[in-house]
Amino acid sequence: MVALIEFLFLVIHYLIQAVIWIVIANAIVSWLIAFDVINMRNATARGIVRFLDSVTRPLLRPFRRFIPPLGGIDVTPVILIILLEAADQALLPALARWLIGLVGGAPGG
Repeated sequence: MVALIEFLFLVIHYLIQAVIWIVIANAIVSWLIAFDVINMRNATARGIVRFLDSVTRPLLRPFRRFIPPLGGIDVTPVILIILLEAADQALLPALARWLIGLVGGAPGG
């Protein structure tokens, strides 16, 4: 049972890391679009931008309701990344230790 809990939390860790990289990619792509480096008439570029936007928009929407752009710069991706990293570094390990303690096993056993 302990191995299953550790596996589940490892999967959650990697999912959080993937979301963080998608948020970073979306921010970089938005800058490239703003500076006309990426041509949105290109079907491949448009598809990538739509994918990144469809993944990040629901995650950023709650923050954008309360945090306006500061000087034209959207800081909500940074706040989301900080919160995801905090959950990944502090909450997930504590929750995993608690669950492992409930099932009565030692980590790794």
